[in-house]
Amino acid sequence: MSKMVTIFGGSGFVGRYITRRMANEGWRVRVAVRRPNEAMFVRPYGVVGQVEPILCNVRDDASVAAAMQGADVVVNCVGVLNELGKNAFDAVQADGAERIARLAAEQGISRMVHISAIGADAESDSHYSRTKAHGEAGVLNHMPDAIILRPSVIFGTEDQFFNRFAAMTRMGPFLPLVGAETKFQPVYVDDVAKAAVQGVLGHAGPGVYELGGPEVKTFRALMQQMLDVIYRRRVIIGMPFFVARVMAGVLDILKFVSFQLFPNHILTRDQLKNLRRDNVVSDGAKGFADLGIESATLESVLPDYLWKFRPSGQYDDIQNSANNLRT
Repeated sequence: MSKMVTIFGGSGFVGRYITRRMANEGWRVRVAVRRPNEAMFVRPYGVVGQVEPILCNVRDDASVAAAMQGADVVVNCVGVLNELGKNAFDAVQADGAERIARLAAEQGISRMVHISAIGADAESDSHYSRTKAHGEAGVLNHMPDAIILRPSVIFGTEDQFFNRFAAMTRMGPFLPLVGAETKFQPVYVDDVAKAAVQGVLGHAGPGVYELGGPEVKTFRALMQQMLDVIYRRRVIIGMPFFVARVMAGVLDILKFVSFQLFPNHILTRDQLKNLRRDNVVSDGAKGFADLGIESATLESVLPDYLWKFRPSGQYDDIQNSANNLRT
């Protein structure tokens, strides 16, 4: 009988790529999510019955234990960028991660892969970063041989980074940025999935791996590269942090007084703290090279999914080709 992996958050941005690759490896894949009816798109990743979405809430012991029943390996991809309702940073990224590891250990599961983030730091002033670190500690407490992956900002077809800012270019001639000079090391989502698969298959040793792409660029430079890909000219404006702090404060207050009917997906005070720090691989950290993976460049991937933000969409390349023929 083929082996089985339970992937918590297996229909999310990163999780769906891991799910697809594990199905291709011939494993049975259990995709543990809050809304299985919205995750049915993962089923065709494998043959009939190979990939199955199931209901799971990482805040509940019984739910998590049932989701991993009979699994050989577990992968945790669950995380939140913005707290909403009961899905707070502590509940999901700290307690949820610890719960998965604890119950996996109790069930005798020998291997776990945990997706964290570069910048995880128990001493950080950012609640997001602190809970990422607490989640890692909780995982290692119960599964000391776990593989922890810390990616930088992740890009890919469904990302909320380049897609978000590319959409903003349709609104006017200016593109405002907070932390324009902060450095990032964007990593392709499928490369993160490859690293996770290495961990599931037992081809990666235990420990922490920091995952960054081959290019380190400032936020401003990344946005300029995006503008070049979508054939648009916009004035990039670096917003001063003191202005952004006022803006984030007002937006957070609106979220509070509206009882979260306004979820504030624009800018929070906690996100602002992280935008003050570079998001790059630490010197001496284990990474893609230790996993035998050559990470993809932005140049090789961005045009594949950002073309829809060009002035004429997919027709821009056709028009450019025609113009080249005329000349």
